[in-house]
Amino acid sequence: MKKIAKYGVICLIIIIVLMLILLGINLYVKSSTKNQIIENNYYSNLKDIDCIVVLGAGIWGDKPSPMLEDRLLQAIDLYQNNVSSKIIMSGDHGKQDYDEVNTMKNFAIDKGVLSESIFMDHAGFSSYESIYRAKEIFGAKKIVIVTQKYHLYRALYIANQLGIEAYGVGADPRQYVGATYRELREILARNKDFFKCIFKPEPTYLGDTIPVSGNGDITNDKN
Repeated sequence: MKKIAKYGVICLIIIIVLMLILLGINLYVKSSTKNQIIENNYYSNLKDIDCIVVLGAGIWGDKPSPMLEDRLLQAIDLYQNNVSSKIIMSGDHGKQDYDEVNTMKNFAIDKGVLSESIFMDHAGFSSYESIYRAKEIFGAKKIVIVTQKYHLYRALYIANQLGIEAYGVGADPRQYVGATYRELREILARNKDFFKCIFKPEPTYLGDTIPVSGNGDITNDKN
């Protein structure tokens, strides 16, 4: 019984230590990036931004989900306020019948954004891959990332570790179903990408460079 109790105490200590590490990394990621989040429309002070990067989210058929729609509307507002004349729509287009990026681009065009101003990253399968490819494929060095605020901390941390000058603008005009679950899951995601940024693996796909200073229509895959 004493041995069982001893092992139980050891297991409890290990669990506590792992929890402290988990929460410590989460706090570090948030605290190290919070000053890069632009609040209250102060983004008008940003200069020489290469592009706005919109991180993908779910789509419903050929329509963006509410979270993705809010990201797109915020990015369009930045574009219209001359923060940058280029937008990268980065999302999952790994299957023919699931296409976040064309949905994102079509939504923005319908709102008045020029087609040639929009680049599609068809292989933005994760936040890490989206930001890695923004630098290595599209040549972006100074960016504004648009997503919900809870997600911005991790995205900005990745950008920092990859050597990109990045700022974040949150897209949070409303409450979303499942917010508490996403917040908890994000703690694990921050830890995962913290370690990923130590080793900096290449994304699933790289390929030829497509300078974001050019014409976004080069990324079109449909007529």
